[in-house]
Amino acid sequence: MSRSPDTRSLLSASSQLNLMETESIDDKEFDIPQVDTPPTLESILSQMEDEEEPFVLEDTCTLNTDNMDAHSCDTSSLASSDSGDPAYLKRKRKTLELHTAVHGSVLRLSLLKGISAQIVAAADKVDAGLPTAVTMSGVIAVGTSHGLALVFGKDTNQALRLCLGTKTTGAEFGAISALSINHDCSRLLCGFAKGQITMWDLANGKLLRTITDAHPPGTAILHVKFTDDPTLAVCNDSGGSVFELAFRRVMGMRSCDSRCLFSGSKGEVCCIEPLRAPPEFRDHPITHFSLLAMASLTKILVIGLKPTLNVWMTFSYTKSDPSSVPQLAWQFVPVQKTVNPILAFCKGDIIHFLLVKKEEMGTIHVIKQRQLHLSCDIISLNWINSRTLVLVDSQEKLQVVDRPTQEVLETLDLEQVQLVYNSRHFKSLATGGNVSQALALVGEKACYQSVSSYAGQIVCLGTKSAHVLALRNWKERIDFLVKQEHFVEALALSWSFHEGTAKAVVGLHGDPVKRKAVLSDKMVEILLQFAEYALKKCPEQGKIQVMEQHFQEVVPVLVDYCLLLQRLELLFNLLYTRLTENMVAKGVFLESLESYVIASRLGHLPTPVMRDLLAHYHDNGMMDSLERCIVHLDVTSLDIQQVVQVCWQNQLYDAVIYVFNRGMNDYITPMEKLFAVIGPTVKAGKSLTDEDVVMGNKLLVYISCCLAGRAYPLGDIPEDLVLQVKNQVFEFLIRLHSGDSSSSEEEVFPFIHTLLHFDTREFLNVLAMTFDDFKNDKQALEYQQRIVDILLQVMVDNPDFTPSQVGGLFTFLARQLAKPNNTLFVNRKLFDQVLEFLCCSDDDSRHTERQQVLLELLQVGGVVQFEEERLLCMAEKAKFYQICEFLFEKKHLYDRIIDCYMGDPLRKCEIFNYIHNLLSMPGYSDEEKLRVRKKVLQNVQELVTLDPNKSADLVMCHFTDEVQLIISELQDDQLLFRFLSCLLEPRDGPVSGSVLPMERDLHELLLDLLCRFDPQQLLAFLHTSQHYRLEEAIQITETYNCNEAIAFLLEKKGDVNGAFGRLLQTLKEKLCFLTAESGDEDGGQADRQEEEETGNQSALRRVKDSLNDIISLCHRSCPNLDQEQREVLWFPLLDTMMASQKEVKGLDGEKTSEGLKEMTLKVLNCMSSFISLPTIIQHILQDPVYGKGKLAEIQGLILGMLDTFNYEQTLLETTTSLLNHDLHWSLAHLRSAVTKGLHPRQDVCNICLQHYKRRQDSSEEIIVFSCGHLYHLPCLQQKDCGWSLASEPPQRWRCYKCSSSHGRKSRPSTRAERSCSTSLAKVSILSEVSHSQSAEKTGFLIPVQPGTESFLLKLSPPPLFEE
Repeated sequence: MSRSPDTRSLLSASSQLNLMETESIDDKEFDIPQVDTPPTLESILSQMEDEEEPFVLEDTCTLNTDNMDAHSCDTSSLASSDSGDPAYLKRKRKTLELHTAVHGSVLRLSLLKGISAQIVAAADKVDAGLPTAVTMSGVIAVGTSHGLALVFGKDTNQALRLCLGTKTTGAEFGAISALSINHDCSRLLCGFAKGQITMWDLANGKLLRTITDAHPPGTAILHVKFTDDPTLAVCNDSGGSVFELAFRRVMGMRSCDSRCLFSGSKGEVCCIEPLRAPPEFRDHPITHFSLLAMASLTKILVIGLKPTLNVWMTFSYTKSDPSSVPQLAWQFVPVQKTVNPILAFCKGDIIHFLLVKKEEMGTIHVIKQRQLHLSCDIISLNWINSRTLVLVDSQEKLQVVDRPTQEVLETLDLEQVQLVYNSRHFKSLATGGNVSQALALVGEKACYQSVSSYAGQIVCLGTKSAHVLALRNWKERIDFLVKQEHFVEALALSWSFHEGTAKAVVGLHGDPVKRKAVLSDKMVEILLQFAEYALKKCPEQGKIQVMEQHFQEVVPVLVDYCLLLQRLELLFNLLYTRLTENMVAKGVFLESLESYVIASRLGHLPTPVMRDLLAHYHDNGMMDSLERCIVHLDVTSLDIQQVVQVCWQNQLYDAVIYVFNRGMNDYITPMEKLFAVIGPTVKAGKSLTDEDVVMGNKLLVYISCCLAGRAYPLGDIPEDLVLQVKNQVFEFLIRLHSGDSSSSEEEVFPFIHTLLHFDTREFLNVLAMTFDDFKNDKQALEYQQRIVDILLQVMVDNPDFTPSQVGGLFTFLARQLAKPNNTLFVNRKLFDQVLEFLCCSDDDSRHTERQQVLLELLQVGGVVQFEEERLLCMAEKAKFYQICEFLFEKKHLYDRIIDCYMGDPLRKCEIFNYIHNLLSMPGYSDEEKLRVRKKVLQNVQELVTLDPNKSADLVMCHFTDEVQLIISELQDDQLLFRFLSCLLEPRDGPVSGSVLPMERDLHELLLDLLCRFDPQQLLAFLHTSQHYRLEEAIQITETYNCNEAIAFLLEKKGDVNGAFGRLLQTLKEKLCFLTAESGDEDGGQADRQEEEETGNQSALRRVKDSLNDIISLCHRSCPNLDQEQREVLWFPLLDTMMASQKEVKGLDGEKTSEGLKEMTLKVLNCMSSFISLPTIIQHILQDPVYGKGKLAEIQGLILGMLDTFNYEQTLLETTTSLLNHDLHWSLAHLRSAVTKGLHPRQDVCNICLQHYKRRQDSSEEIIVFSCGHLYHLPCLQQKDCGWSLASEPPQRWRCYKCSSSHGRKSRPSTRAERSCSTSLAKVSILSEVSHSQSAEKTGFLIPVQPGTESFLLKLSPPPLFEE
């Protein structure tokens, strides 16, 4: 029964940290500053929680362990039944692209059937109780709620070895709340819910110690942990304290000494974790310090128990959920060829990592590593190896995380486990529940004793079962995917193992060569299975597209991995042979090869496969794909005769060139074939089709590649053939005849002729690039001179070539001659001949083209030297204005350039930018600018005619002093009007602030022109412009009888009556026109009725506009007029409108009559705001027409006025009612609030913190505020919390605590207050009612100051009050 720990598990733990096989790591870590004197535990405990300054660790680096090898052998799993990972089987399958990260099922979750069955049996048969805690080492120990500890073996049967304790001790000590096994698996510590601790001998089941006085009574044991020293343990109780237990044996007597390491009064610790080294690291220098990590609700502490008690690090949490459970976990991790422990800790969703190492000086150095952010609340944290963490969140989801990459490898649902939680122990229910609320809140999700890790395995305790978690080995992970027929994922995972990029790898030992060999064989096996699966699952019936889709998901995967593994014999001998049994699979296979051939991953195809590929692509019309494949394949794998035949038949010229070049070293035959295709069309002068253009461009590129030493379409010509190919191509180009005997009238140099006619410029560019490569090659230089002579012979004096083509030739020659190492010879007279040809004034065809060619020729410079005077004369005669500009630019005759722009119809509009840039930019002399200015003024009439807007901008920038001169030059008034309109309009930018001389005169001149040419814009100009003189403007507008403008100016002058008269006159004229049109309707003919109605509506609209102008004038003026003056304005307007109705009444104009009535009613409504209704009615009745009869004619007007009155009366009554109701409601609540009593929050003064009744015989006053705070009156007086008006004693107060906590200064407010002062028998109560929530919360007293502000009622929702 006392079997030693499982040596296999210990070996598996050591294999996880095999230093001999750990690769070097490029890990850039920064050390934190050294601390000269580490703080002591006493200094930490003596600090207040809210005043602590944590030991801040600089996060200046990240731990880069991407290159760390994760060698670890298969852990010795418990003999148990594999649950098949049902949570993994439930996952939705995702379509994965090739080489995406696939992890498969990383963890194996297995049910410990033997242990689970015995836990249930023990609860039912011997009343052992429910399981409460578990721990694992060489054995598995389970604690129960009735105080029993069940010890099970880890062998095949999982037999119960020991049952420690009795129900009697269970009744006395309570449930087991914590368990721990020492490193040699000889001792078991049990902590109980009522605070006792027992130690058992696992060899014989003997009780060695019962410890009852190790910590304060009345608290439960939350944790009890052995350290590496078998005589030293630590425990943590529900009071938040941590104690050290030192075991002694003197004279056969066992004893235990207890020492408090951390007091719960300074902050409750709820998790402890000593650093326990695996067997291979027992001699690590860090173990001599016996480190202990402790997690309180606010911070982490790392202390050393040896040689003396010392605090090495404190770290405060960031803000987190108060219910989050702190977690701690140690692990030895290889970093930079050394192994040191890393502490992982978290509280919430952020995991921190601290690297702990010993310095040479004997101190502990702590380095902060990269944090891990997750989106879950972690309740359990464990290492399963040096790279992998296993987490459980509050939703009981288990996550496997790779720490270096921070990638979640797998997520499992632990709902089936039914985890045991330790909430009862954290609440200490067995001892009366005397724990803090904070600790009880954390305990709701605490499961510290339900999850235990050891040697790469994690055991989880459920209410009726136990499960074990272990990493699957590499082969098991692959087979798991294959079993589910997830072949693509299985291959991706296998490849990640092959390349060493997989995470959480178990079982792969040896060097990379052996590892790749093992994985390669495994992948071959999967590929064959995948092919058989695809053929078996292929739908036998249905659409061909369905079958193609099926194989397109399979075949590219097979090809890709065969190429990655470099197993071409597998691809073509086994897989292809098997897939050819299905014609659809065969076609998909052949088509899938294209992408790999083009990417140069597959350069050689077996002859049968190549034959099938040609046939398939040809039969399916995939000629472009076939051509792309041929030019990337090794020519030795091609059947040249078959390929050339297919390519010629389908015009695959790239493939033909490739085969001839690579297969036969023949570079001339392809050119001959291409010339034979394109030559006849070019020679005949026919328009080229798109195919011909592509062919010609292909030919030019091919010639360029051959002359440059590059292979076509890709690669390079072999070095020993470069010179030979160049000479062959030159010889071919300069052939006198093509050798085609069928063409008797063939021109000389046919190939150069063809290329020049196809694209002269591109052919010359090819030659130019080739000539640049010639240096000391005598043969090449001879070819170069020969080609130039041929070009001159062919193109000069040849009417078949355009000026552009000839000019291009001479531009090319000029550039070649301008080079410093030039060896070409060209007769200079030829350039003069070209000049005569280009500047021929008798030929108007291609004018722009000839000018552009000559300009390019001049810009080359160098040897091209013409007599400038002769050239200028010829250019002016030919109207080559750009040539003239080029020559004038060289002579600095910038004023003459303006003439060039003015004469050039294509560039006239650019003259303004040119003048502006020349006058604005430096680099030009004052004399040159002066000549330009004179030239501009001479041509100002033409410039303004060309673009008045740009001319105005130019004047504003550079000619403000010459404005009067410019105006005098403009003889056309219409042109002057357009120019001034642009010149005087408001503008933004750098000239917005420019001031023109005699600006008033200019504005008045523009006003006069507006009256003549655009009276519609007159009012807009008067509104925006401020530079005209009022009297002069009135005279100008009166000259042209512009009544609206005159009215605006008179109103601006202050003559309201004059303005009104002008507008009224305009209104009368429009009314006369309207009544005249209405009168003509009776005599109109039927065919003109529609036209007359349209005109009538237009006249009515003009009357409305005019009436609106008058009403607007009256509205603006009436506030400044008395009653009599108002009547002078409104009544003539009313009379005019009413008189117009009389004139229309007898005519057949119903629409006109209705419109006039509507406008008259509008006048009445508007004037009623300024003139009383009785006065208006009296005026109407005094009218000689309306003063007689029954008033039927004005009945509509009177009724409309009465309706308006009734509406306004109803609106007033409703508004008054709402205001009264609102006022009553507010006053009622105000009275209710100020009469309600106040209840103080506590019975002590909030300043002196003494009872409000400090002495029995005291009669001092106390003050209570509505916020609930209570004060002694003397205390408030000392704090200067009173304020008063200048005429009153300081008897108004504000709450000291509220005002100081909100940081507000004392200020008077305007609300109600009530107060009374008395002795202790009567408490003085000060209250306030505030409409704002903030004021009420701060507890200000808000008095009323009568007469200090006006009382305004607003229609707004009534205020809300807190009851």
